[in-house]
Amino acid sequence: MPLVKPFRGLRPATARAADVAAPPYDVLSTDEARGRAAGKPWSFLHISKPEIDLPADTDPYAPAVYAKAVENLEKMMQAGILHRDGQPSYYAYRLEMGAHVQTGFVAAASVAAYDAGRIKKHEFTRPDKEDDRVRQIDALNAQTGPVLLAYPASPAADALLAKVSRGDTAAEVTADDGIRHTIWVVDDEATIAAITAAFEAMPALYIADGHHRSAAASRVATARRKPELEQASDYFLAVIFPHHQMKIMDYNRVVKDLNGLTADDFLARVAAAYAVTPARGQVKPSCPGEVGLYLGGGRWYRLNIDPKLFVSDPVARLDVSLLSDHVLGPVLGIADLRRDKRIDFVGGIRGLGELERRVDSGEMAAAFAMHPTSLKDLMAVADAGQVMPPKSTWFEPKLADGLVSHVLD
Repeated sequence: MPLVKPFRGLRPATARAADVAAPPYDVLSTDEARGRAAGKPWSFLHISKPEIDLPADTDPYAPAVYAKAVENLEKMMQAGILHRDGQPSYYAYRLEMGAHVQTGFVAAASVAAYDAGRIKKHEFTRPDKEDDRVRQIDALNAQTGPVLLAYPASPAADALLAKVSRGDTAAEVTADDGIRHTIWVVDDEATIAAITAAFEAMPALYIADGHHRSAAASRVATARRKPELEQASDYFLAVIFPHHQMKIMDYNRVVKDLNGLTADDFLARVAAAYAVTPARGQVKPSCPGEVGLYLGGGRWYRLNIDPKLFVSDPVARLDVSLLSDHVLGPVLGIADLRRDKRIDFVGGIRGLGELERRVDSGEMAAAFAMHPTSLKDLMAVADAGQVMPPKSTWFEPKLADGLVSHVLD
């Protein structure tokens, strides 16, 4: 099987793209989705968060929710809001957030390559979230949430991207958050063959976001597999960007208490691993090894890790690991970032003002502003077959749901 292949995308009619495009299903609560979809009957949220069309107390994992998604999908197809392309195609997808621009390929990515480790992961998944995606894929007979992938340096793929991301567009949408989404259809046979060959020459692809979606796709493929017969379910929906274009933002930490320590005692304990310097204003780390600490009342500190504590291990050297290993665990007693209720995480898109707000409100006792993890570090972890700590990466801008879906027949 090829690493990636073209497919017959299910997508909005060009004039309806703005009505359909929606935030990813997993970045909105049910209440937020209900508000976003109000007065928008063709919003893809009616498919990706179908509980918004059911009573408010509906369990989002109830069978009725998946059935409602099917009903809403069929309604949108019958109304001509969504249509399926007649021939297998690749698609180019451009995201624009202010001055930041990234352009990638929409493709069907090989489940076999994922299972074999050629499409590399760097996170653990939760069974309940995997189960939800499996049920959603099975009910819709489609993958509607793309997996975000990165490809390593490839001048050939970059040149092809530049070629196909111009001319007539299939969708142009500026979302409520100001992010611009543009889609081009790539249906020329020679160009399709060149794209497939460019990816086949790559050693690996890397999952940036979408570990639950890819794991669920693998489970669906296993359940549906027929020996010696390739099926649509042997591939999963992916948007693949050049790694050098992708933007990782900081993923910051806030904690509810100082584990019984006074602020002065806490700072003294932190000083065993970090040089602690009071700062006059917000501290946005400018390099690896640097952390901003906020203790409320305008008190910011710049923390710089002791150089002797840097290690070569691709996971242990991450800033999020160093903070956990030298402060969160031994000083604050927070050992399990997945389950400990004393810690929360704030995506960098919300800014440092959100960290100040959480602490100054009394909800939290301290906030840690982190330096973003790099794509190079992510790829090193994946290449080593290791797993990052929870909440290590926050990718922006986010892909939209609904602009291209992958039907499994």
